[in-house]
Amino acid sequence: MGHTEGVAVRPLRADARRNRERLLEVAVEAFSTPGRDVSLEAIAKAAGVGIGTLYRHFPTREALVEAAYRNEVARLCDAVPGLLESAPADEAMRTWMDRFVDYMTAKRGMLDTLRAIVASGGDPFAETKGRMRGAVGEFLTAGVEAGTLRADVSPEDVLAAVSGVTLATGPEQREQANRLLDLIMDGLRARG
Repeated sequence: MGHTEGVAVRPLRADARRNRERLLEVAVEAFSTPGRDVSLEAIAKAAGVGIGTLYRHFPTREALVEAAYRNEVARLCDAVPGLLESAPADEAMRTWMDRFVDYMTAKRGMLDTLRAIVASGGDPFAETKGRMRGAVGEFLTAGVEAGTLRADVSPEDVLAAVSGVTLATGPEQREQANRLLDLIMDGLRARG
């Protein structure tokens, strides 16, 4: 059982956990749609819960956005072991890059609220860089060991390149993003 500022935190019941996960899923989808300003009521309705349930889990829009953002980071980084089990490191990394583009699309839709959280003293990004570097590092290590990825590339370089693709292309330019990610992967592959 975890503790928050001296107060015991009870694990959520299964139905409450499902409601929370569904709210986060719907919120990410809503925030990922460009130009769409979605109300909390619409998110609750799409998740199949009442607004009171949403507010019990997320008392403010900022709390929902921050939780959705952190959840997306966790999903992206936690996917690495499964991807590496299911495909060679270079192919697994390319699949992860697609997921990274989806994550960045969702992040764009949350950016104004995330900035407001930072301005008010919060830090939703505190663990993000380290987790991302670790995720990419796992792919690079596995690929170097298998002889499929270059050994002279850092996780920071890969993240900068993939982030650049997401900045240069919007959701409506996914085909171009895919071509650019393929070019990055071609440059990351070991020659031999």
